[in-house]
Amino acid sequence: MRARPIALLSSCLLLHLGCGDESRPSMDTETGAQITVDTALTEAGSDSDDATAAPTTSGGNSGTGTTGQDPTGMSSETADITTADPPGTTTTDPPDTTTGGGDPVPGALCEPIPKCDAAPPTIPGQGAPESDLSRGRDMFYVEGEEQWVLAKFTKWGFPADKDIEGSAVHLFLDRGCAGVWEELGIAITTAEGEHGPVQGVDDSGGRVYYKISQSDELEPGRHRVHGVVEEFWNTVDLIIDVVPAGAPIFVSDVDGTLTTSENEEAWDFLLGDIPDANPFAPEALSLLASKGYRPMYLTARPEWLDHRTREFVALRGFPAGIIHTTLTYTGGMGDTAAAYKSGEFQLLKDKGLVPTWLFGNKDSDAEAFESTMIPTDHRVLFQFTDAVHGARRIDSYQELLAEFEALPDLCDR
Repeated sequence: MRARPIALLSSCLLLHLGCGDESRPSMDTETGAQITVDTALTEAGSDSDDATAAPTTSGGNSGTGTTGQDPTGMSSETADITTADPPGTTTTDPPDTTTGGGDPVPGALCEPIPKCDAAPPTIPGQGAPESDLSRGRDMFYVEGEEQWVLAKFTKWGFPADKDIEGSAVHLFLDRGCAGVWEELGIAITTAEGEHGPVQGVDDSGGRVYYKISQSDELEPGRHRVHGVVEEFWNTVDLIIDVVPAGAPIFVSDVDGTLTTSENEEAWDFLLGDIPDANPFAPEALSLLASKGYRPMYLTARPEWLDHRTREFVALRGFPAGIIHTTLTYTGGMGDTAAAYKSGEFQLLKDKGLVPTWLFGNKDSDAEAFESTMIPTDHRVLFQFTDAVHGARRIDSYQELLAEFEALPDLCDR
């Protein structure tokens, strides 16, 4: 664990929450365990007229946090517990986004993006959440790739954000975001360093690493996972988008790129507000999504700002997509941010996913974008001149509207 000194609060926020790493106080740890428990579920209470979708209970799996299968062979209703070249010299062409004479581009987003907003299920005895900073990790997975549910559970809110270790997490799946919940399994939150890294996620403690079993494998499309941790009742939600290799995607930074200033989130966090969006930014990115490009938002914000980032995207009218913050308490600036984003682009490339369009606003974005080697006219920097790599500058997103409107429809509609 690392400390969360209250004395750092003001400086962290005013410097875009990018202050240096600190040591965290020690805490009791427990060994991660494999667990199977009673899977009875109750419907979530709701003040709205829409009834909560009751989850199905057809063979939900239990997990160690590393697998979606129960190696004991017990059913999910058993109440038994067991332990267990130099840059700049070449460019990489983005994926072919021609429609090939009438056929949609493989992986193009050809249907309206599902809202994935069904009321989540509850578990017996579930109370109000202790705090709201636990977070899930959205993921792109290509067909045939191992699929993991990744999350982090913490308690005590900000600024403590203390890891919850050794606790059972109930996982539920809304397959295809159809609004019907099924039980996926149970995982145990980790102690720091207990689990190896998965999809670039190192084990900082309080993590869930749940490998989806072959029998529960997710088909191409958008899926939502909901998790609730016992005793604390803190919850997470995350999106998994299964696509073919080469699927067309765009990636945008958030702060200063989509928000109206680099540090607006820091001030609005203190005030309890959500940042405003740059004029015409939602319209521009929505046009790209309407042409078949899948959205991803990549920000060097601290991980505990996951919920607020999701709220900004939804509230300000941006197309729903995969959202990644850093995996740290402090976030990143400058070289740290560039290295983080370059690493994320490499993870995408390893899956066969290369962004067709990139959006940023700083030299750290320009540096990270260079690692993708896509053409510079598709690396868009808002009100920033890239004198090193030659990325494209815009001063208003309105400049992009006619261009994006004229792009080919990747779905050949």
